[in-house]
Amino acid sequence: MNWQRPDGRQPYQLRPVSFEQNFTRYAAGSVLAKCGDTHVLCTVSVSQGVPRFLEGSGKGWLTAEYRMLPSATQQRHDRELIKLSGRTQEIQRLIGRSLRAAIDFDILGERTLTVDADVLQADAGTRTTAITGGFVALANAISKLIQQGTLERSPLTGQIAAISVGLLSGEPFLDLDYVEDVAATVDFNVVMNQHLGIIEVQGTAESGSFTRQQLNQLMDFSEKGIQQLLIAQRQAISDWDKLQM
Repeated sequence: MNWQRPDGRQPYQLRPVSFEQNFTRYAAGSVLAKCGDTHVLCTVSVSQGVPRFLEGSGKGWLTAEYRMLPSATQQRHDRELIKLSGRTQEIQRLIGRSLRAAIDFDILGERTLTVDADVLQADAGTRTTAITGGFVALANAISKLIQQGTLERSPLTGQIAAISVGLLSGEPFLDLDYVEDVAATVDFNVVMNQHLGIIEVQGTAESGSFTRQQLNQLMDFSEKGIQQLLIAQRQAISDWDKLQM
């Protein structure tokens, strides 16, 4: 029996994607990223100085924090105050690793960029939306640093976007919502750059196993989705041509 998508999308179709920029006043870059009913507020702050292991190197750094609001899901969950869950730590490390792949830290200098991803509403794909929206917020922050004269040129080396894929009834599907994410027998998160070079792949069989052919299908779907996200990012960043190295 073939899986019927709850929203009627084709297997290879993304949910509607949008980036509402300058969503907050004080962050150097801020974007409300929406992927269907998943809404993530992505902000970027800039501070002088770097972690101790980089002091005196002339290189900058990027780190990320991820949180989910208590009411982001159907049932309220407790705030993570002191001790972060393993899931939260894993996701914010993924966001940081992914976005660091787009920065030349020699050009950034000894500054730290902090990307905050706060999930306002969750319908699966929160980490991939945080990465894709976080890149747009990062580009906005760098644009502001150049306008202020803090940076002479952009340290951006390219784009980063991420998407989820999975197997439902043995077939590949792109950009899973919550109902699909729960039902999927195989679930992947894929991060790529503008050349479709792979930054990271997180994937597992929730039950049973999957074949090499199915893996290839999932990666093909990922490429198609990320190509669309890269276009959406460029369209959202008004001065993208000036930010490319």
